[in-house]
Amino acid sequence: MIIVVIIILSLIALVSAIMAIISTDMVSSIIFGGVVSLVASVIYLVYGSPDVAMTEAAIGSGLTTVVFLFAWFRVKHLGGKE
Repeated sequence: MIIVVIIILSLIALVSAIMAIISTDMVSSIIFGGVVSLVASVIYLVYGSPDVAMTEAAIGSGLTTVVFLFAWFRVKHLGGKE
């Protein structure tokens, strides 16, 4: 049963990573990157490592996504291209 969950989560992470690469919208790419980190934290939790899962969710999914969105917002409003 756990193998099936891991396979499904891995496929979600793989599809999200591919969508982050091929997406033409910068915000969508950033969100898809955050989804990859969030799914990775769930995989860590399923494997029984809650401390690593919590760190990945906080830093990898939460903070990195917010920093990327903030940087994109600043570049966009300072005259950069999307």
